[in-house]
Amino acid sequence: MGVASDDARVFAPDARREQAQGPWPAAMRAKLTGATQHLGRIASGLILPGLVLALWWTASHRRWVPEQLLPAPPLVWQTLKDLWVSGDLLSNVAFSASRVGWSLGLGGSIGLTLGFGLALSPTLRAYALPSFNVVSQFPVLGWVPLLIIFAGIDEALKISAISIAAVVPVTLNTFRGVANVPRALLEVASVYRFSLPQLLWRVVLPAAAPSLFTGLRQAVMQAWLSLVFVELLASSEGIGYLIVWGRQLAQPDLVVAGMVVIGGIGVLLDAGLRWLEGRLQGWRSPAF
Repeated sequence: MGVASDDARVFAPDARREQAQGPWPAAMRAKLTGATQHLGRIASGLILPGLVLALWWTASHRRWVPEQLLPAPPLVWQTLKDLWVSGDLLSNVAFSASRVGWSLGLGGSIGLTLGFGLALSPTLRAYALPSFNVVSQFPVLGWVPLLIIFAGIDEALKISAISIAAVVPVTLNTFRGVANVPRALLEVASVYRFSLPQLLWRVVLPAAAPSLFTGLRQAVMQAWLSLVFVELLASSEGIGYLIVWGRQLAQPDLVVAGMVVIGGIGVLLDAGLRWLEGRLQGWRSPAF
């Protein structure tokens, strides 16, 4: 006795749909679709850099711009290899990374403490938030003359300036994340009589995690940009110093190589933070 594949008495609608879609499981098709979309986004993002590189190559090859002003891409690549082989690149990157690490530790700690305090204390929020909103509008460049008076031009200046750049995004995003915890979650915690440590660890931190990670990513980017500025201003080591050194030696290939390293490290930092955020927040299920 034959049975038609569209017989609803034998094949459920889901089974007929799976049969019509072929032998690939639905989960496998979803993964392939997601991978294809991801590769498409990567390819789209590489179009503009590819065009810029092609224009740069053409301009240097045809001498549209003198080589003393615009070095050719092969020369910049050779300079990067020479810096790597000599160890100058790694040593200067290590100096810059150390400064960013210390500054993020200091500025991030202050920002987290201040952000939680503003969110949890109405009194502190009433007295301190308006002043903080005014101070947060000052760029790092505006703090440098005052910092030079009190800290000089040595390492203390660099750490202080970079820490200020990290404090603002951490404080604001921590304050917003903690202040916007859904009231329903707080009521549930009250019903279960959570202590303050339990409330912070089990309710506030998970609910505010997206905003906290946003503040961390912004702080890292602001700290990295401020680092380059203070190293350009006064430094004897670091990535910014490489750029200044190249300018003083009239070697634009060294200047461009430093710019490439700064941009590459910035992209890697942002990608690493995105990956870490996804790993630590894997428990969060999407709404749709």
